[in-house]
Amino acid sequence: QVQLVESGGGLVQAGGSLRLSCAASGRTFGNSVMGWFRQAPGKEREFVAAIRWRSNWTGSSTNYADSVKGRFTISRDNAKNTVYLQMNSLKPEDTAVYYCATKFGSSLAPVESEYNYWGQGTQVTVSS
Repeated sequence: QVQLVESGGGLVQAGGSLRLSCAASGRTFGNSVMGWFRQAPGKEREFVAAIRWRSNWTGSSTNYADSVKGRFTISRDNAKNTVYLQMNSLKPEDTAVYYCATKFGSSLAPVESEYNYWGQGTQVTVSS
């Protein structure tokens, strides 16, 4: 069993920054991927970013949705079993509940159904 706990959400003005954290426990992550998704009111959940736990793969170790490229950065601290999402230049349209999730394997494809475990979510609200 895997447990994921998000933190770091809150209220911020447009143009501001927040850093979300996702602490993982319960298993050895080895060859797996951590992802961030978000769900705005009245909308479907959407992919935000993903990162491999290990960096010994060819090619990029991260993937981002076009809407957040250049503003958000996903990173990991393997020693702490924690993944971060640094969010800069926030916009009102970034307002959503943000979820972290994990899946086995190495694919960074933004396919929600491939993710096996999910956190409870953390609210991010960006005011204009």
